[in-house]
Amino acid sequence: MGKRRLDDAIKQIDHPIEVTYRCFELDPNMKRDIDYNMYEALSKKYGMSIAQAKASTQNMVQMAKESGLEYNIDTLILTNTFDAHRLTMFAKKHGLMAEMTERILRAYFTDSKHIGDHGTLTELAVEVGLDREAVEKMLASDEMAEEVRADESTGQQYGITGVPFFLINKKYAITGAQPTDVIVQSLKKVIAENEITVLSGDDGMICDDDGCEIPNKKN
Repeated sequence: MGKRRLDDAIKQIDHPIEVTYRCFELDPNMKRDIDYNMYEALSKKYGMSIAQAKASTQNMVQMAKESGLEYNIDTLILTNTFDAHRLTMFAKKHGLMAEMTERILRAYFTDSKHIGDHGTLTELAVEVGLDREAVEKMLASDEMAEEVRADESTGQQYGITGVPFFLINKKYAITGAQPTDVIVQSLKKVIAENEITVLSGDDGMICDDDGCEIPNKKN
């Protein structure tokens, strides 16, 4: 949802913006295959009933819907996401990180796919244009693990403890699933601060590749 809102905000900005996706695991200790669902996980973590856990996710589901997304929490499969992150970093090498990230998010929240399973990840990778054999080889090894850990270490240095978290120009941060208009205004503010304001330029000598031009003095 945070990614979709950022995408929508960027479409409203008449300025080039480069987005770099970073790795972050909400629960690095989670196993690949687990036998409980999202509601049971929330119930255990926050000491609430299953009914309360279901109610607590409805707001998120509604916000996702308003952003044009479908979240199927009832059938969502919890898993360790480290290998999914390795795949996004592998996709980055081939210029497909944005596409891979989008596909994994949709597979997880909408399609109820097991994104910790190597077979599932391989099929998703092929869908966005990655080579099947290369992906299978990468997942079977520890390739891209260092890159993921480096990303996570950078996040820790910035004090990031949750997502979504947008860091702009390594200086400004937008935290949480903020509305699109809030992101738009934040981006515009940063862009305005980075623009060069010419304080004086009408009567000074200007030099370029063709030489220097000395303006005529005004009487």
